[in-house]
Amino acid sequence: MAHNSENYRVGLRIDVDTYRGTQRGVPFLLDLLADYQLKGSFFFSVGPDNMGRHLWRLLKPAFLSKMLRSKAVNLYGWRILLQGTFWPGLSIGKRLGDVIQATDRAGHEIGFHAWDHHLWQTGVDRMSRMAIKNQLGLGMDELARILGRQVKCSAVAGWKCSEAVLEEKEEFVLHYNSDCRGTGIFRPIVGDRVCTPQIPVTLPTYDEVIGRNGISDDNYNDFLLSMIQPQGLNVLTIHAEVEGLSRRDVFRDFLERAKTKQIEFGPLSALLPSDRSRISTAGVVHRPVAGREGNVCWQSQYEEI
Repeated sequence: MAHNSENYRVGLRIDVDTYRGTQRGVPFLLDLLADYQLKGSFFFSVGPDNMGRHLWRLLKPAFLSKMLRSKAVNLYGWRILLQGTFWPGLSIGKRLGDVIQATDRAGHEIGFHAWDHHLWQTGVDRMSRMAIKNQLGLGMDELARILGRQVKCSAVAGWKCSEAVLEEKEEFVLHYNSDCRGTGIFRPIVGDRVCTPQIPVTLPTYDEVIGRNGISDDNYNDFLLSMIQPQGLNVLTIHAEVEGLSRRDVFRDFLERAKTKQIEFGPLSALLPSDRSRISTAGVVHRPVAGREGNVCWQSQYEEI
């Protein structure tokens, strides 16, 4: 990631949550990023795609509100919304390992996102340490099988993280994690242990802001570009199921506008300082994000986005 005079740098994180997002969204994003000669960090879910089971959460007012506001059927499509609801979810890694390998060959950074994305996002708060270890181990082993090597970064599903998760992740000797929202790169403190550096997401996602405060597809890119700050940490999460499928044109327009503003994109690892001893420490807390149901993991010194 080169530096321009104004130093507008953005770490580009691509979350891949579902079978269809992997199958259809990732190839499109690979072609689009190649057109702009950009590299990013792809975080893959590799186990069963049970995302359709989220529909049971419609009983929760906050989740129902988000689904209505974001026009979820139009945004994700019925195939994604129903996957794994009435039949066993398809195994993403076993069936679509070639897509993950193609992403690797294209020179993008590959990281672990989830084994069972739905189970993690809705159940990790109640998981035992053994269950957490099992979910992490299954996913990391599957990615290692696909790539022929261990990956060196991860980003949990839905920013659902805890001190127990952070401790279990230490067993994998990763270069960094991206499990939190926040404002700056930090090393989380758990008890008396200083853990692997965290590169928090600083910018909102499409589904968090669309339909709120007058934000629509017509002005979303203007809003997002206005939030990118020179000299500060800028980390953007896009989703293969959104920017790689139903909102392809919106994302292409975003990249075109960013290019005219000389905004540079790169993998999250490029944001890490060469001297890890310069990375500050902080705790983690659990707070809401506007436009998202429930609490997520935050850097302890945080600002609402």
